[in-house]
Amino acid sequence: MTPLATVVLLLVGAGAGVGALALYQGGIPLSLGTDARAEREVLYYQHPHNPSIRSDEPRKDEMGMDYIPVYADADNDDVDPEIVRITPAVIQNMGVRTATVERGSLARGIRTVGFVEVDEATQSHVHLRTEGWIEDLQVRTTGERVEAGQVLFRLYSPVLVNAQEELLQIMRRGSDLNPARQRLRALGMDDSAIRTLEERGEVLQLVPVRAAQDGIVQSLNVAEGMYVQPGTEVMSIADLSRIWVIADLFEHQSDAVREGLAAEVHLPFRAGETLNGRVGYIYPTLASPTRTIRARLSFDNPDGRLKPGMWADVHIEGEATGDVTHVPAEAVIRTGHQDRVIAALGDGRFQAREVRMGRRIGDRMEVLEGLEEGDLIVTSGQFLIDSESSVTVELARMANGEHPSTEQVDGDEDVEAEGRINSVDRDAREVNLDHEPIPALGWPAMTMDFTVADGVSLEGLSKGDRVRIRIREREEYVFELTAIEPLGHDH
Repeated sequence: MTPLATVVLLLVGAGAGVGALALYQGGIPLSLGTDARAEREVLYYQHPHNPSIRSDEPRKDEMGMDYIPVYADADNDDVDPEIVRITPAVIQNMGVRTATVERGSLARGIRTVGFVEVDEATQSHVHLRTEGWIEDLQVRTTGERVEAGQVLFRLYSPVLVNAQEELLQIMRRGSDLNPARQRLRALGMDDSAIRTLEERGEVLQLVPVRAAQDGIVQSLNVAEGMYVQPGTEVMSIADLSRIWVIADLFEHQSDAVREGLAAEVHLPFRAGETLNGRVGYIYPTLASPTRTIRARLSFDNPDGRLKPGMWADVHIEGEATGDVTHVPAEAVIRTGHQDRVIAALGDGRFQAREVRMGRRIGDRMEVLEGLEEGDLIVTSGQFLIDSESSVTVELARMANGEHPSTEQVDGDEDVEAEGRINSVDRDAREVNLDHEPIPALGWPAMTMDFTVADGVSLEGLSKGDRVRIRIREREEYVFELTAIEPLGHDH
């Protein structure tokens, strides 16, 4: 089986004038270059799992792992397995950078996408209040611009004809005309047409229908000569001299936005141009299916260059946070089930710390637990240090008996785990894979070769497959796979 990687070795080119340099865990070097080995005296070599087992010469344990050298000049009586020591030369060659944990308020600038829409307050729909026929249609296509009072079409309606005749009869009798006028208004005849009727003294066979506002025709649902009823929407008109920009916000951004906040809108088709406005309204419900919260901004659009359906970049100056502890976002190692940072303790000492993170605001992240203001953390090179720290801590825990050892697992009992296949040797019935930590066996995550038990099929398995496996100790320190089940590809 492949040995567990406990050594991180960095080679520096000859041009730098430095040979191979070492990482240290506690007071014990984790890897040494040729120059360092020549200068330091090795007291003995220690079993990686059991510190009580020592050797005067380098050797490997039963799992193929190297014994750890213990040096005369190391502080071997005070070794903290959670602290990784790194020589100054390696720190420089790794490009390790640090930053101080800060406390204060953070400005929450929100960048999102917005879409131009019609201002609903500027829309009007043309409906009739009686049945009839469309005659003399003046608007023939959508997109046409109309003005308030302009005749859109004329309507022939027998009902309107009868109502006009009633008004004329009342005029001849000299009675009150108001009831008749009110009836004509209720049927959709405007005041200018009623005045024309009274002045001429004869029925208007074709009653004009006029635009109630300036704007463009958004929809046109009739043609010349069509019969229409009160339920028919003849056309709709929208005034685009003022438009809305609807910005989509994620749920976690909603607490940073309120009505009245300043906002900027950048138009992709007009580079360098910015519209300045404010959040006018925040909708109370989430939009489906995007599950976003919509914020509304209003802008004047006198030349009509902003057209419904266009999209724009929106930047809202969100409200600042309160007094919070925060770090650079690049310093946080996020694993899905845990967040960590690497704390720099000074004198080349580093420690992985579990933290609980809050909101991400720009390039900073809020820290809820695990760090204090003034702590020094690593912002570059932290992944290599974290990897080495994880390995050494697992080894120390196994040595101290914090994890169950292989002796605690019944030889007849299978242990389940998951991993990713690196190679399959069907002739030798061997599989090499990267497996996750297996606490039942006291193993950290590592790469290993496994023999596959007879009767277990290897068909359909290939490199990159995620698999679930069952492991059994066939004999002392010899393990085989008693089951292997594909979970999918992970290329």
